[in-house]
Amino acid sequence: MSFDLSTPAVLFSAVSLLLLAYTNRFVVTANRIRELCLKVRAAPDPSLSRQINNLRQRVRLIRGMQSLGVGSLLASVTAMLFAMTDEMAVARWAFVAALVLLSASLMMALREISISLDALDLELGSAPH
Repeated sequence: MSFDLSTPAVLFSAVSLLLLAYTNRFVVTANRIRELCLKVRAAPDPSLSRQINNLRQRVRLIRGMQSLGVGSLLASVTAMLFAMTDEMAVARWAFVAALVLLSASLMMALREISISLDALDLELGSAPH
């Protein structure tokens, strides 16, 4: 496989879009936590507390997803810098690191989606039938 400066550049658009999506998920989840905290302060409810705990877990995962995504982007930049200086062996390893970090971020995203389904079940379970 040929490896040049454009190879790690391919990750830029993908990782940038993922980071935007992760940030959006973080903002929405954090806002939901704030809403539920206000409700709990007004009238304590165990089901709301369980939802808040679920959302906290999701926020932590999203933070990890973002961190791994940023790491992937930085490793990709590193790969490009080494490719520019014709240090192709190091550039390849940096690119492999970028791919591994991106994969780990995506695996965490799958876990976060699974937990978000649990949150939905909690909320639907507390809805009047």
